[in-house]
Amino acid sequence: MLTLRLQHVSLGYGKQTVLHNISFQTIPGEMLGIIGPNGSGKSTLIKGISHVITPSAGHIFLNGLNVASTSRTELARLIAVVPQNPILPELFTAFDTVLMGRTPHLGIFRYETEKDYAIVYTAMQLTNTLQLAQRRTGELSGGERQRITIARALAQEPMAILLDEPTAHLDINYQIETLDLARKLCREQKLIVVTTLHDLNLAAQYCDRLVMLSNGKIHSEGTPQSVINAQAIKEVYGADVYVYPHPLNKLPTTFIAPDKNKHKPAPETKACSQKL
Repeated sequence: MLTLRLQHVSLGYGKQTVLHNISFQTIPGEMLGIIGPNGSGKSTLIKGISHVITPSAGHIFLNGLNVASTSRTELARLIAVVPQNPILPELFTAFDTVLMGRTPHLGIFRYETEKDYAIVYTAMQLTNTLQLAQRRTGELSGGERQRITIARALAQEPMAILLDEPTAHLDINYQIETLDLARKLCREQKLIVVTTLHDLNLAAQYCDRLVMLSNGKIHSEGTPQSVINAQAIKEVYGADVYVYPHPLNKLPTTFIAPDKNKHKPAPETKACSQKL
């Protein structure tokens, strides 16, 4: 069975280590969420798995291959990345942008074939972007650009898709649409999907399993019910919250604790008079 496995991995930049001794494993059809406060190493983890940076210790394996010793072209056939702020060629059509996902499968001086076009068509069909095919990416909304980026990732025919804050800067409608799509692809295409998320409620609703990072280490790992609780959030985020089961699916839902002082009535003031 295809797996993504991290074995005692440490990652960082230069002499600064951001993540220490990270180990976990995920399988096809499972959506894994990486959560934690700003600076906890979520994006660094995505860069490590995709070999943008190399582990200073430990190993990352995808389907038994050591990511660090795999060529960039071969890795691009295995892993697709949807970055937090995708940079798309503004003057390209959406179709041509998705077609760029076929690059790892093309040899030198080789042009796209009917097979490549068919794969792009399918990727755009799966992401509901066919109606955008002839529009320039510079004309698209944030949600549409996100779907085009996911379609481009699918055109790579990867075994794993890494999404770095895929809902950042999107309104709630596009957040739901993007994560619905990610989960659908995970289930139907049997892909490994790893996503970093800030919103704990979205993470609980969409991810099968969570890894919570704190101070460069794994604080906890498991189902949303086992990871998301008021004590853990206080320890990791330093925030006072209430966590209750969702009324429909019983998944943990996080509420911010109200500021008690904010709801106190204003103190009465005595009228002051000035004798003239």
